[in-house]
Amino acid sequence: MKTNPPLPMGYSELPRGKLANVVTCLEMREKPDVSAPAPGALRFERWQTPSLDDYRQLFREVGENWLWLSRLIISNESLAAIIHDPDVEIYTILSEEGRRIGLLELDFREPGECELVFCGLVPDAIGQGAGKLLITQAVARAWARPINRFWLHTCHFDHPSAIFFYQKAGFKPYAFLVEVIDDPRLSGHMPETAAPHVPLLRP
Repeated sequence: MKTNPPLPMGYSELPRGKLANVVTCLEMREKPDVSAPAPGALRFERWQTPSLDDYRQLFREVGENWLWLSRLIISNESLAAIIHDPDVEIYTILSEEGRRIGLLELDFREPGECELVFCGLVPDAIGQGAGKLLITQAVARAWARPINRFWLHTCHFDHPSAIFFYQKAGFKPYAFLVEVIDDPRLSGHMPETAAPHVPLLRP
């Protein structure tokens, strides 16, 4: 992960059209004693070699309100190299009707580690119990391999309960980062109506 010199104390003004994102990094060093809830009418399953279009559609549906951007701006070749890598596991939750309502991506490409890259639900599935199923399965699948560290990062653009949700699952915060990006709602990568909790300031 690229790091830059420390930011100065106090306020740092951003040009209009840029966004500053406060990132919290969390990790667990041993498998917690948790068990996955019964899925009920939901179905949790491995998503084997998803097509790029299907993957991006679910990625957008899950992450648009939280300004998930990374998978929307990389090339098809770069995306395929990641999500079709044998050391990257992608899972989904299917509703009773067979609709994909959740996305989980685990990256084992770094020896001895697993990164929880993405974990989220479509908007209308939040608060229905699918999140607990997703995170407990994430923990179980990650520690099924011989790792000594399971980690992730989340940010203040994400759901306001995200950090508490991950801490409850057994992750512990260990670092803060600040990320500055171009606002994807102005670059055309997302509609201007995305992430209404983040003000849109035009240049």
